[in-house]
Amino acid sequence: MQAIQEIYGQLKDPKRVVITMHQKPDADAMGSALALFHFLKEFGHDVIVISPTNWARWLNWMDGVSEVLDYELNKVEANEILDRTEWLFCLDHNHFSRAKSMAPKLAAIDCVKILIDHHQEPDCASFNYGISNTGKSSTCEMIYDLIVNSGHRDKINKVISECLYAGVVADTGSFRFSSTTANVHHMVAALKEHGLEHTKVHEALYDNFLENRLRFLGHVLTNRMEIFYELNTALIYISKIELLKYEIKTGDTEGLVNYPLSIQGIKLVGCVIDRDEERKWSFRSKGQFDCNTFARKYFNGGGHYNASGGNDSASLQETVQKFKNAIKENSSLLQ
Repeated sequence: MQAIQEIYGQLKDPKRVVITMHQKPDADAMGSALALFHFLKEFGHDVIVISPTNWARWLNWMDGVSEVLDYELNKVEANEILDRTEWLFCLDHNHFSRAKSMAPKLAAIDCVKILIDHHQEPDCASFNYGISNTGKSSTCEMIYDLIVNSGHRDKINKVISECLYAGVVADTGSFRFSSTTANVHHMVAALKEHGLEHTKVHEALYDNFLENRLRFLGHVLTNRMEIFYELNTALIYISKIELLKYEIKTGDTEGLVNYPLSIQGIKLVGCVIDRDEERKWSFRSKGQFDCNTFARKYFNGGGHYNASGGNDSASLQETVQKFKNAIKENSSLLQ
């Protein structure tokens, strides 16, 4: 994989471009994709954003989201577009497999493939150009760097600023996490100068849910959270029946894994949700517990040092027991 700087000189040469991200895109994935979408359109590129799956309705405020193609719902059209593309940008995921059913098509098409991501262990061999930097707060920060370092800071407008800010504020935990460097704050200051209304973005991300989600959170925290004080660990487990009962949609469980971290002494949180085809895990930690290694070892996953995800084909009861066994095995790291 050649350095991302190698494409800077080609940005003014219009091409057929597809931008994609991981399945069930979050604010960073969608924000980075749409920011890049608007930026490349400024140079006359024919740009289409294709999401591997649907996304949370609370992302629909972003300018350009109405033009995003859902691969699962529009597979024939999306495959025809991918067959014609000249540049493929893969954002906020380190391996094609994170694009779910879209993965085989991404691997098969013949085009220039470009990776921009901040997760560990990227599949560099599958890309012609790119950058992987785990020290970055978000993929949105990396898209900002691309725009500025390529000499096109003047292309940043209010729309791009809002998309970039959404990803940064979400992936830094509203600037709480250790990935919030001085460069992140410099970036936000610059976005403010380009017309960013940060309150609008915060309200769109965090004050944009339905009543059923709040009642669902109350139920989960009261009835589906276990605390293991001797291991400084918390567990949340949610069944399929509960998702149906509270009419939980894509994105409604976003951030749930973070709640137990507010409990004094808790160093690790595991949250598992019973989905149709598998059990989906999210992990968060404080300090020196490596979530990435933990997720890879026990739950076919990975991600960042203090935030990662995984999955399990076992039943909800079985995977919960697997987690309990795993934290006991790692008890020395959780003290």
